Amino acid sequence: DVTPMHLIDTHCHLDVADFDSDRSSVLERARAAGVKQIVVPAIERASWPDLLALCGAEAGLHPALGLHPVFLERHSDEDVEALADAVAAAHPVAVGEIGLDYHDRGLDPERQRRLCGAQLGVARDLGLPVLLHVRKAHDDMLALLRDAAVPGGIVHAYSGSAEQAEQYLALGFRLGFG
Repeated sequence: DVTPMHLIDTHCHLDVADFDSDRSSVLERARAAGVKQIVVPAIERASWPDLLALCGAEAGLHPALGLHPVFLERHSDEDVEALADAVAAAHPVAVGEIGLDYHDRGLDPERQRRLCGAQLGVARDLGLPVLLHVRKAHDDMLALLRDAAVPGGIVHAYSGSAEQAEQYLALGFRLGFG
């Protein structure tokens, strides 16, 4: 007797409008393939209510709340305060999607570091792991993580070196490969 596979997708933006027309069938196919749990990370404050509603309405969907670095122009300082309140109220499984993205030259690196550091503080204070987006910024991210002392998390779509990978693992992180 073989036990069926039970998979967890740790990073799927099922809340975005791209899935509006076929979200139900995507979920049905995922479940049929053995994906029983899915973490749905946020990208901006405006999306949090709909993301939380989706996760509340569908079994096996789990929210993560955060402010994605690629959408830096959509975030304000008030959003970090709102994040702390929303996380405390909604009890998501993680803070995310957060991080640093130096690939896109139009994104201010210093502002990204401040935003990410503040979100890491929220995660640390509430004892939550983080879901990280990191492109061409692994050394800076590792420095922020050492200072923040968050309880681990996942670096999705990992693109750093083997040495950087070892440093993430030593800090309690897992690496995702797309």
